[in-house]
Amino acid sequence: MSKKKIFILIIIVVLVVSYFIYWSKQNSLNNVNQITSFDVKNCTYIINNENIALENGYAEKVLSTELATKSVVRYFGNQVAADFNNDGTNDEIFILTQDNGGSGTFYYAVGAINTSGGCFGTNTILLGDRIAPQTTELKDGMAVVNYADRAENEPMTSQPSIGVSRYFQIIDGKLLEVNK
Repeated sequence: MSKKKIFILIIIVVLVVSYFIYWSKQNSLNNVNQITSFDVKNCTYIINNENIALENGYAEKVLSTELATKSVVRYFGNQVAADFNNDGTNDEIFILTQDNGGSGTFYYAVGAINTSGGCFGTNTILLGDRIAPQTTELKDGMAVVNYADRAENEPMTSQPSIGVSRYFQIIDGKLLEVNK
């Protein structure tokens, strides 16, 4: 083989190896970005002191095999995005629902903090059982969750008809209700 052909072959091998090294680094970076992305539907939240890991906005846990009951937590939405913890990135406050197999559906306010490591879910705060969520909006740096509920002495079979607005902030990684 001539020196010219050997030289061309070496150049081709170096280019091919360089391409594969570049490609593997890019693929590795893409995987890291996917793992650490801020995705509130694939995050862990705290309901009644228990960690609940959502996958695609859904989590299920068997409560009793004898009674065939399970707890189902779902992403409801009504989200509002803002920089609640003042770190320069938008976080979210929104609603989750929990159905434990009975007649009730429990609604919770919850926060998701956008961190460099991805989503950090906060504690939840119970809004009520079988309420009628309306809107969630941003006011004075706080999330305002608006919904309809029943009067204290009304049966749970009554339609929610009383307007309620509750104010929330994220402080030191916790969702807190603020009296307004």
